[in-house]
Amino acid sequence: MTDPSGDAGTVVVTGAGRGLGLAMARRAGEDGFRVVVAELDEERGARAAEELRGEGLDAHFVRCDVADPRSVEELADRVRELGPLYGLVNNAALANGVGGKEFQDIDVEVWDRLMTVNARSPWLVSKALYPLFGAPGRIVNIASDAALYGSPRLAHYIASKGAVIALTRAMARELGDKGITVNAVAPGLTEVEATETVPEERHALYAANRAISRAQQPDDLVGLVAFLLGEESRYLTGQVIAVNGGFTMH
Repeated sequence: MTDPSGDAGTVVVTGAGRGLGLAMARRAGEDGFRVVVAELDEERGARAAEELRGEGLDAHFVRCDVADPRSVEELADRVRELGPLYGLVNNAALANGVGGKEFQDIDVEVWDRLMTVNARSPWLVSKALYPLFGAPGRIVNIASDAALYGSPRLAHYIASKGAVIALTRAMARELGDKGITVNAVAPGLTEVEATETVPEERHALYAANRAISRAQQPDDLVGLVAFLLGEESRYLTGQVIAVNGGFTMH
């Protein structure tokens, strides 16, 4: 981003208190951006921002419940105070402990909660932060390769991440000529805290069917996200890119 003041701008990463979110926030900070760690868990988010600052990065914690419109507006107010907004990574989602039941056995309340957090929040956060964007700008939505593969006993999660993919394409159409690109990254089963409760059979499924059979780590994803936030991706928008060691191929 070109700025006469030398300010590369702010990148907001939701759900950045741990795991993939923290890894992506760290990389954005290393690339010279001011980073906002938007996290529901106050202790976790404050600790993550402090850790990043200890590494010499410009990091700020803002508590945010991405399912709550008022909380999202408070996030926007804080980002406005920090300076020009350049990028948004919609990462926050419910992922741990969500599988196990076939579609007909999922409770309505559980379905609705997952859709509210996973499918609605990328739209809600993007909507609130959109007025703060300059041009160019970058939005990266974190989907899942489960929505591409169709993993069993995950219907509500898959539906929510499929919605993220569709939203990405719709937003890309609307924002392309406004200088803002919108892309989605679909990670595979990654070794982070959120996947510790994933049944061993799913870990085995990935291990047996990846082209690169080793376990996926957060660092396998951050390079792509950094590229999508960067200048060289300026003509790339509306795309869904799977990062899963070849578990799915398109």
